[in-house]
Amino acid sequence: MEILGIDVGGSGIKGALVNMETGEMITERFRIPTPKSRKPKPMAEVVAKIVKHFDYSGPIGCGFPTVIKNGICKTPGNLHKRWAGVNVNALFSEATGLPVTVVNDADAAGYASMNFGVGRGKEGLVLMITIGTGLGSGAFYNGELIPNFELGQIPYKKYDKIELWAAASAKEREELTYKKWGKRFNVFLEFVELIVSPDLIILGGGTSKDWDEFKDYISIETPVIPAELQNHAGIIGAAAAAFNKKGVLQ
Repeated sequence: MEILGIDVGGSGIKGALVNMETGEMITERFRIPTPKSRKPKPMAEVVAKIVKHFDYSGPIGCGFPTVIKNGICKTPGNLHKRWAGVNVNALFSEATGLPVTVVNDADAAGYASMNFGVGRGKEGLVLMITIGTGLGSGAFYNGELIPNFELGQIPYKKYDKIELWAAASAKEREELTYKKWGKRFNVFLEFVELIVSPDLIILGGGTSKDWDEFKDYISIETPVIPAELQNHAGIIGAAAAAFNKKGVLQ
């Protein structure tokens, strides 16, 4: 079975068709920049354009970069404040005319890794950290998802949340070297290790593909590995979320 997975980010919205038996993308990823306003209606229109691009008709899975509870955006995260309280399931379903299942983007990436990637078969507390505009985090205990584990929202010094200081967007904004940024990211991981004592941390998101550039600056005791699915994990996991809702994938 093939399902359209869509990964909504602060800088880009991308999608692809995913084979749910293998967890592999069977089309090239199609990406449209996130509207500068980051408001609900323009972003829903982009999601509809992605569906139209694939001439797709069926269930859609969507990873979304905020806390999502029962399809509703609980906090706007790095998006416009108008997202707070929006039923994202309903908004995207109306925009596309198709059933859409929306989940937190880091939860989606983690789900992909735990079912099709390096997290498969891993026991204990496993965290997926996605590095992008923000710092997303998905938590799994013995393979079961613990939803909305938003560790990037931890306040840090003068920052309302540590992701403003340690995400990939901070590296780009301040033109940091991988050494300087890697040390910042390690501080974030030190907090994560102190708070939840995970057994394994898997890194996803666009910056995870540059693991070799910053791995020497990661010094926590917890094992840290890059997700082999890397930046595709959000799309694959989003499709898996829709597949799971149909009662097929367990």
